Amino acid sequence: MKMIQAIIRPEKMSHIKKALEEKGFIAMSITEMTGRGEQKGIKLQYRGSTMEVDTLPKVKLEMVVKDQDVEPIIAVIRNAGRTGKMGDGKIFVLPVDMMCKVRTDEVWQ
Repeated sequence: MKMIQAIIRPEKMSHIKKALEEKGFIAMSITEMTGRGEQKGIKLQYRGSTMEVDTLPKVKLEMVVKDQDVEPIIAVIRNAGRTGKMGDGKIFVLPVDMMCKVRTDEVWQ
């Protein structure tokens, strides 16, 4: 099993979620957060003065999936989440040793 963590633009979350659901990938956790990447934030003009915004709103999507589902899920996230501009996000894949279901005590290893 693997955990996929995708840090994406908030405005792309609905597109990504819909695309994943269409492919049969339903279970996910979503966290609102702020962060910054290579762009180091942005500069905004407000009432005649420049204001630096160091971190930008982002969404973290997390899914624990079977090994064979990793590549299709990454492809869906990339295709649905891409704008072609800096700040589109990152995807991380981590190993998962065990998963336990709280309600039924089921265990996957």
